[in-house]
Amino acid sequence: MNNNDRLTRLRYALNIKDADMVEIFKMGGVTLSRKDIQKLLNKQDDAYELELSHEYLERFLNGLITSQRGVRDGFEPQMELNEENANNLLLKKVKIALSLTSEDMLELLSEAGVEISKSELSAVLRKEGHRNYKPCGDRYVRNFLKGLTLRYRA
Repeated sequence: MNNNDRLTRLRYALNIKDADMVEIFKMGGVTLSRKDIQKLLNKQDDAYELELSHEYLERFLNGLITSQRGVRDGFEPQMELNEENANNLLLKKVKIALSLTSEDMLELLSEAGVEISKSELSAVLRKEGHRNYKPCGDRYVRNFLKGLTLRYRA
């Protein structure tokens, strides 16, 4: 799963309109037009028109947090996204943005047909470098976003 796939699935799950996408990116510190957003989301011949970088995905996620929870005074998020932790960071930041508890996340995964333990979820949500950190696979993210879709679009 690449960053464009993650963005497309998250957008669908939360039913975010193009105009809102522009605003969320702007809150994250990136100025994109509606046309740019559509290029990020349009897939032709198994490739997206415009590749979404790790930095832009993380800025979108930071903008999503800001749009849902408001601006934090004096807080400047650090860029920590890379290919290995993209799924982990997506889960963490969506959890923060939507004010989800671990129980909520377990319910979402359960609704999508995936049963994991609380300790396994905790390991995925830990900071990279922690001794109990576990990389998150695409399967968990796909099913988490599927659970979000079932909850927010139903």
